[in-house]
Amino acid sequence: MQKTCDTARRHSLRRLALLPLWGLTTAGLAACSKKAPLATALPAGATVLALGDSLTQGVGASAAQSYPQLLAERTGWNVINAGISGETSSQIAQRLPQLLQAHHPALVIVCAGGNDWLRRQSAQAAQAQIASMLQQCKAQNIPVLLVAVPEFNMAAALTGRVQDHPIYEALAKEEQVPLLAKAWSEVLANDAMRADQVHANAAGYARFTELLVAQLKALGFFNG
Repeated sequence: MQKTCDTARRHSLRRLALLPLWGLTTAGLAACSKKAPLATALPAGATVLALGDSLTQGVGASAAQSYPQLLAERTGWNVINAGISGETSSQIAQRLPQLLQAHHPALVIVCAGGNDWLRRQSAQAAQAQIASMLQQCKAQNIPVLLVAVPEFNMAAALTGRVQDHPIYEALAKEEQVPLLAKAWSEVLANDAMRADQVHANAAGYARFTELLVAQLKALGFFNG
């Protein structure tokens, strides 16, 4: 009986001695897991859906100067310009299912909300509509990049201080999707890159494309 107890005691001590090492190992694994893996780079010819309103369509410049066209030239991807001027997030969300079915994109870039702010519509309603777009893409295992849009209001117009609407950061965290932040805010805060208060000019779309490509590289979608 005594021998059995001694054996059990030795086994218990051995397990206790291993605990610190196990704890360090799991802590190290947890630390490594916090860094999200890079996406798979998209090959030339891959279809990318650029979804949005006038900022995607390219209002303020020619069609050849829109960001989807510039992105296609820079990457070699087949970038579908699915931007329609004047549409709210609700209208954009209504178009998404048909677009996904028609194009089977390898990546969707969602840029919506600007017209919601201009029309003083509910931020909560816009957030719900954009969330539904992100969820539709994820449900079909399609990678998605969310683009933040400035909060267009009288204060921004008077002060010239253009900032992203806070819903985008919240959406990116809640839906676990990457976010391109402060790109449109940088462009639309600069008189030299604006066609008007809410649209870029050719220089603005070129600058936005630079920022977008840099983010796509950082995420692993593009390695050119």
